[in-house]
Amino acid sequence: MTTLSSEAKVYTQCPGMSQIGALSLPELISRYRMGSETIDKRVFQLSPEQVDQAFLPEAGVGRWPIRVLLGHVADAELVYIHRARRVVGEDNPVFSVWDENSFIDNGLYRHQRLPGHPSPMCGGHVAMLHTIRLWGAEWLDTLADAQWMRQGMHPEYGALRVRDIVSMAVWHLEHHARYLNMKVEKFLGTSPAQQTPRGGCGSGCGCHK
Repeated sequence: MTTLSSEAKVYTQCPGMSQIGALSLPELISRYRMGSETIDKRVFQLSPEQVDQAFLPEAGVGRWPIRVLLGHVADAELVYIHRARRVVGEDNPVFSVWDENSFIDNGLYRHQRLPGHPSPMCGGHVAMLHTIRLWGAEWLDTLADAQWMRQGMHPEYGALRVRDIVSMAVWHLEHHARYLNMKVEKFLGTSPAQQTPRGGCGSGCGCHK
C-alpha cells in the first residue's frame, strides 16, 4: 500500500486522489502521460467570447473562463515538473509557493484583442501541456525506485516525494479537465466520444500552493 506524504494527504480528501496515489509506478507514468487527452478537443471549436465567458456558481461547472482555466493548468504543469526535477537533481530542495489568484488578478490570462490582430485561442496552452507531459513521462521512465522516494520540502506541507508530486500533477489536471469539459458541453452539448476524467472534488482544490 502506497504511503502518501503530507501535501499529498491533503489531496486524499478529493475523490480519485487516493486511487492515483495507490497506482504502481508504470500505471502512474501511463496516467501522467495521458495529459491533454483528458481535454475535450472541441474546445478548439469555441469562439473567443465562449473561451472568455465566466460562469455563475449555480451553473455547476466552475467559475473560471476556459482561457483562465487552461492558463492555470499550463502554469501548474511547469510548477509540478520543476519540483519533481529539483527533487531528483538537488538534495532536499525547498519549494516556493505560488498564488493562483494573483496570477489571475494581475492579468496573466487576460487577453485584450487589438484591432487587426487575431485572437489567440487555446492551442498554445494545450500544446505546452501535451509537450510537458510527453517530455516528463520519458524522463520519469528513466528513474530508479530510490529516485522516486527522494524528497523536497514544501514550506507549508512538509516533505514531498517525487511520487507525491507526480500523483498530484495527475489529479490536478484531471480535476480541472472535468470542469473544462463540462463548460464545453454547456456550449456544444455532449460529445459521444468524450471520456469523463476521473478527477474533480468541487469548487476548490488548493492548487494555489
